[in-house]
Amino acid sequence: MKWSDMRRSGNVEDTRGGSGRVPGGVGGASIGGVVIAVIAGLIFGVNPLEILSLMQGGDVGPAPQQQGKPIQDRDSDFVKAVLGDTEDTWSRVFKQQLGSTYEPPKLVLFSNSVNSACGFAKAATGPFYCPGDDKVYLDMSFFRQIQATAGADADFARAYAIAHEVGHHIQNQLGISTKVRQLQTRSNKAAANSLSVRLELQADCFAGIWGHYTAERNLISGQDVKGAMDTAAQIGDDYLQKQSSGYVVPEAFTHGSSEQRVSWFSRGLKSGSMKQCDTFSANQ
Repeated sequence: MKWSDMRRSGNVEDTRGGSGRVPGGVGGASIGGVVIAVIAGLIFGVNPLEILSLMQGGDVGPAPQQQGKPIQDRDSDFVKAVLGDTEDTWSRVFKQQLGSTYEPPKLVLFSNSVNSACGFAKAATGPFYCPGDDKVYLDMSFFRQIQATAGADADFARAYAIAHEVGHHIQNQLGISTKVRQLQTRSNKAAANSLSVRLELQADCFAGIWGHYTAERNLISGQDVKGAMDTAAQIGDDYLQKQSSGYVVPEAFTHGSSEQRVSWFSRGLKSGSMKQCDTFSANQ
C-alpha cells in the first residue's frame, strides 16, 4: 500500500502520553456477546461502545480529555495519511453522488484508555466511532493486533479498519444511525440485532468505496485487497463465535457473518457507488 503518497489530515488528535482516565463513564455495563466484541476489537474496528449507546437509547455525556504531547512515529503518520485520504475521497463522493458537502470526523489517538461522549473505554475495546462527539477513537496497540492477525504487510487491513469507522461517521452525518436507533427502541432483541448487523455491513461497504477510489489511483495492490478480505473473514460474527465458544448463534450476530462482511466490502470496492450499499433494503 502506497500510503506515503496520501495527503496528511489535520484532524488527528494525539492524546497519547496524557491521562485519559476519568472516573465514571460506561463502567461495567455490557450487552450480549461482549466477549465476542472484545475479541473482535482486538482484531479489527468493531464498535461496542456505539452499540451499547444504541441499546441504552442515547449517548453518555462527554468527559474531559487531557491532551498528551503528540508522538511523531510511523503509525501516527500512517493514520494521518489514511484519514486524509478518506477526507479527499468522501468529499469527492458526496459532491458527485449526493450533491452535498462531506464533514470529516476527528480521529483521536490514545493509549490504554480514553473518555468520549459515549463513555470510558479501554484499549481492548478496539477502534470505535462515537456519534456523540463525531470522533473516531483508536488505540495504537490495535495495529500490533492487526499485524499479528494479517501479517507484516498489513497496512491496508489497518486502513480498512479506519475506513470502517469513518463509514459509521458517514451514517451519522446522513441520519442513518439516528433512524436505526429509533427503530431499535421499537424492536425486539432479534430485530434490533438485525439492524445492528445491517448498520455494520453498510460501514463495511462504505469502507470498500474508499478502497475503490484508492485502487483507481494505484495506491493499493491485489495483494493488499486480499489481506483486507482475509481480515474481514476473520471478524465475522460466526467466525468469532466459533473461535470463542465452539458454536454459532446467528440470532446474536451484531456485525454480520464472515461471508456477509466480505460480500458487502467487495460490493463497495467494485462499484464505488453509495447506491450499492443499501443494506437495509437487502432481503438478508
